[in-house]
Amino acid sequence: MRVGLTYDLRTGAHNDREAEYDAPETIDALSQAITALGHEVVRIGGLDALLAALVGGERWDLVFNIAEGRGGFGREAQVPAVLDAYAVPYTFSDPLTLSLALHKGMAKRLVRDGGVATADFAVVEELSSLEALELPFPLFVKPVAEGSGIGVSDRGRVANRTALHQTVQALLERHRQPVLVERYLGGREYTVGILGTGGSSRAIGTLAVEPLGGATGALPAYGLEEKERYEQHVRYRLVEGAEAHPIEALAIAAHRTLGCRDLSRVDVRCDDVQTPHFLEINPLPGLHPVRSDIVILARACGLTYDGLIAAVLEETLRRPNVYAV
Repeated sequence: MRVGLTYDLRTGAHNDREAEYDAPETIDALSQAITALGHEVVRIGGLDALLAALVGGERWDLVFNIAEGRGGFGREAQVPAVLDAYAVPYTFSDPLTLSLALHKGMAKRLVRDGGVATADFAVVEELSSLEALELPFPLFVKPVAEGSGIGVSDRGRVANRTALHQTVQALLERHRQPVLVERYLGGREYTVGILGTGGSSRAIGTLAVEPLGGATGALPAYGLEEKERYEQHVRYRLVEGAEAHPIEALAIAAHRTLGCRDLSRVDVRCDDVQTPHFLEINPLPGLHPVRSDIVILARACGLTYDGLIAAVLEETLRRPNVYAV
């Protein structure tokens, strides 16, 4: 097949948006993995380059899409929407799912309606609405539509109304978007890799995300700092057996409820009695060959990077609306 590759590259600018974009080594690793499967890889780039190529008449049998997009709640949906308009098949989820999943409040509403446990929450658009908030403290506060742990830190855990007001105000001013306020869950945090679509969806495996030096302690927050420099902050422990079963069942249910396709990563956190709750889902997970959570998880489960990419392509081509050439 002739496989196009869509992506947004980091430029080296020091801003939050850059954290979601990909490093050149990610594009190199993806290209090598797809080529090793016997396909021709065409590096397209982001939205502007994709539009120019399509208008110029270029086509591909399939697009492997990891483009994050630019601006708004629908930014991750921009490239898939264009590919839909030109009837070009692509990996991962469709525009609807990508938009819903990026907005953590919408995602939590949908999974809750689907019977998936998630902590009580509110979406705050302006400070004045905090007066009517009746959620019990402690609470956790973060931007409603950021990825890669942007805006998530241990400062997000607030114990009283003064701290809540200050933290929400700071996030509203910095990120220019609503803020998610949810009941703080004091148990362990996990990340689960889900492969497949619909009824074929299954867990690759589960990692507990734990603070370095603490075998039993809960991680206060798993944000951008912890993700970018994970060797200094966290350890990943492969979870199996009875501990993994309820966590993976919840993650699979969330993946299916939100209509995710091919691959997703689901973040789960337990309460004080170790009952798992849905935190958020990433239907366009990072694929850096060393640092990305789902790659670390796959490796812990015995799946190589090339094997993970091969599995994604196999799932994409298995879908009824995508045909191998």
